[in-house]
Amino acid sequence: MKIIIVGGGGREHALLKALGKNPGIETIYALPGNGGMVGEALLVDIAATEVEAIRDFACQKAVDLVVVGPEAPLTLGLVDLLTEAGILAFGPRKNAALVEGSKVFAKELMRKYGIPTAEYMVFADHGEALNFVQNREELDYVIKADGLAAGKGVIIPQTREEAVEAINAIMAERVFGASGNRVVIEELLTGPEVTMLTFCDGKTVVPMVSSMDHKRVGDGDEGPNTGGMGVIAPNPYYTEEIHRYCWEHIYRPTVQALEKEGRPFQGCLYFGLMLTPAGPKVIEYNCRFGDPEAQAVLPLLKTDLLQVLKATIQGRLAKVPVDFSSAHAACVMAASKGYPGDYETGWEISMGELADAVVYHSGTASRNGKLYTAGGRVLGVTATAPDLEAAIGKAYRGMGKIHFPGMHYRRDIGQRALEKRKDGGA
Repeated sequence: MKIIIVGGGGREHALLKALGKNPGIETIYALPGNGGMVGEALLVDIAATEVEAIRDFACQKAVDLVVVGPEAPLTLGLVDLLTEAGILAFGPRKNAALVEGSKVFAKELMRKYGIPTAEYMVFADHGEALNFVQNREELDYVIKADGLAAGKGVIIPQTREEAVEAINAIMAERVFGASGNRVVIEELLTGPEVTMLTFCDGKTVVPMVSSMDHKRVGDGDEGPNTGGMGVIAPNPYYTEEIHRYCWEHIYRPTVQALEKEGRPFQGCLYFGLMLTPAGPKVIEYNCRFGDPEAQAVLPLLKTDLLQVLKATIQGRLAKVPVDFSSAHAACVMAASKGYPGDYETGWEISMGELADAVVYHSGTASRNGKLYTAGGRVLGVTATAPDLEAAIGKAYRGMGKIHFPGMHYRRDIGQRALEKRKDGGA
């Protein structure tokens, strides 16, 4: 088989390594890929958003399957283009990818079908949104740009001034372009967060292993939000009782709602959950694997990934057993100096031998046999073990063998989960 993986981050590297275990796959192309994929895939300099060029390349090479990693090409209709060209593609069509492409659409879908989520209001007028935050005394809300914003479109204001700045930046300064045509201002939920990735073939939904992302840049969940500084799986806050509730009130109803709306979802449907005092609620949907969640969840998958992807695309998921290991996984991300703000790239990366961990590259480039930084989040070190503490220890020992100027990473990935387990968690 010949396969294309679209994207060039850690999620795509995790997909590549998981698919690479299948001996029946002859060639894997990465479009555009990254420095860490050199030698594991054939890198092709086509950006993930160049959807027509991707389609043309897939046809030219007569590939058997295209796996789409990031959200942007999905919302641009890449899967539609590939399907119309007769090429098997993993990921939702454009009309179903709207669950991530528009927060307004997602919230209205949840409201219509009674799926538990935060209360919200939608503003299309800059003045009305500004008036709301200027006159509200309590800072009990979250501000979200409607469309895609590369993980930066969600603001939790700490002061009224921050709220005003956020509204102005999104709706007046247009820092996210057309994604800021509308904003969602929603109730601020509190409680432990859980990510649940699921395989979904339009009718059947199969949950993977729960995970806990660490979004803030600094230890103790301090500092600005990032794309994710580390993740552990499974999440000890996610109990069997919570799973039963989510299955009945969130997972299955969401898939059924999308089918009823004429938008059957085929691909990886991501549920961002908050375990509030009133029960689990949906914070957000994503239309693809999370990054870095994929780097912790996919290493625990025991079933051949290619088999699962094909069953998902062909509507056969109910007939394929999808098994995960009972082990634990921990992934720690290393970032460039200044991230998530302005940062420099082009620093050489030195890496020792990692015996007990795997390195997934997110923002690296390869030149003359050497690796260099090429992004904000540079790479992630993932380790698995029978217990969480051992997995975390192995991941940090691996991180200790990697160096580049300005490198920083959180030192407390998984600590909250360990404390929960010691307190009698799952």
